[in-house]
Amino acid sequence: QVQLVESGGGLVQAGGSLRLSCAASGRTFSSYTMGWFRQAPGKEREFVAFITWGGGTTNYADSVKDRFTISRDNAKNTVYLQMNSLKPEDTAIYYCAVHRSAYRVGLRENNYDYWGQGTQVTVSS
Repeated sequence: QVQLVESGGGLVQAGGSLRLSCAASGRTFSSYTMGWFRQAPGKEREFVAFITWGGGTTNYADSVKDRFTISRDNAKNTVYLQMNSLKPEDTAIYYCAVHRSAYRVGLRENNYDYWGQGTQVTVSS
């Protein structure tokens, strides 16, 4: 059974940093793009970043570019999201996800078919 477990969320002041982790189990994900999405209160879930299977390509939403960094460790089946210079508008539940197809990329929710339960990130002003 495939399972994704996020961790690392919490409460931080504006300008601070957090590092999210997403540990995957149930199969090997080294052939799959992994993504991070977020959902703020009252808003739809939105794309944050993805990283391709070997880590060679990353893509970020404009709102987080130059502040967030996605990375992965395939030996540990884990993907990370380093978040720096956090802003109150980054407050959301953050989810990791696995692309539905090997060796494919995508920015849309329906490109991904396994999701974690989410971790809350709250940035105070």
